[in-house]
Amino acid sequence: MLRKDEKKPVRPEINPSFSPVFTTFTAKRKITDLFFKYLFSIVSLFSVLALGAILLFVFIRGSVPFLFPTAEGIRLVAERIDEITVNGEVYRNHSSFIFIPPGTETISLRFKNQETEESAEIAVNNREKNPEKKLAFVRHGGGTLSHPEAYTYTLLYPASIAALDRKIHFIIPEPPYSLFAFLSGMEWRPTYQKLYGIFPMILGTVFAAFGAILLGVPLGILCALFLAEFLPAKAAVLVRACIELLAGIPSVVFGFFGLMVIVPWVKGLFQAPSGNSLFSAILVLAVMILPTIISIAETSLRAVPDSYREASLALGANKMQTAWRVVLPHAGSGVIAGIILGISRAVGETMAVILVAGNSVQLVHSLPESIRTLTATIALEMGYAEGRHSDILFSVGVVLFIFILLLNGIIFWIKKRGEEI
Repeated sequence: MLRKDEKKPVRPEINPSFSPVFTTFTAKRKITDLFFKYLFSIVSLFSVLALGAILLFVFIRGSVPFLFPTAEGIRLVAERIDEITVNGEVYRNHSSFIFIPPGTETISLRFKNQETEESAEIAVNNREKNPEKKLAFVRHGGGTLSHPEAYTYTLLYPASIAALDRKIHFIIPEPPYSLFAFLSGMEWRPTYQKLYGIFPMILGTVFAAFGAILLGVPLGILCALFLAEFLPAKAAVLVRACIELLAGIPSVVFGFFGLMVIVPWVKGLFQAPSGNSLFSAILVLAVMILPTIISIAETSLRAVPDSYREASLALGANKMQTAWRVVLPHAGSGVIAGIILGISRAVGETMAVILVAGNSVQLVHSLPESIRTLTATIALEMGYAEGRHSDILFSVGVVLFIFILLLNGIIFWIKKRGEEI
């Protein structure tokens, strides 16, 4: 209600000449908003689908070695043999696998070695599980039999020069690998003995990650608390810029710094033959996760309302008690997020660890010993791996993914229990 002496506000009139322009502008803005709304929705959907497809592909490739054999039957590879007869079937200039049907009990071979007609006969024991006893070479003429690696036999027929030697490789299908042997196996010999035990690498990853967590997380939280609560504003801006600069440095630079500085120092500290060790990896990873933890935790601490600080100080608490007992608990979610990102970087780091850890597949018993992590194994061997070896490296990636999920789950569980207490 208006008082008697109060005038009714006059609504400004819009010039009719501007009305079509205003209407057109509003319509265009609505169309633009609608376009970007659907564009962002489509991009988000495709991003989720792409991520899901990648995870599905990795999980499928990682499960193949434990579900299927490498082939249905025995495969032959003939080197420098223009024409070979296998069980009555002639193969000319065959550069790929010659597949022997499953259940075949005898393999008969004939081919010409220079001017000599060579023949071989191999008995196949399909019931035998031991690859060493599956094939019995009844007759192989002038050829020399060798067993270069597990599940592989080679017949060599010498020529006048070694470069012209004829070779026939017999590749026996590998049965599905045991998941228990994969997770608990102590030996990693993927090329010769076909052993894929990753337990030493799991321990190496766990020790390096937890060492970096124990060293880097408390230090990162204390630094963030100091930046947010105690350091003067101008100095805090300068230190914050330096920390953000550290966060953008590539991991290979950290690794090179560790190789040139930390590794020689660790070698002298422990009087060890080499400084490439678990302790070097822990130090480098701890330094690498500090910028991430400090940046995110400090942002969360500064977001706590000043009224909380003022109330604490009014009740007689000093600045340290206020920072530790009031500000830090209220910024818990952001601090936990920083810790999770830092830990994920520590567990997933590759290049820096390769440069300083030594990369020996062995059970580690002390800090100066060399280790190899799961990520280092994938990076070092994926370039030349093939067949089951390549699939097993995908399985290593699945184990690494599950390990990170479990680690994050443990952190959330600890946070939840702390809130309940």
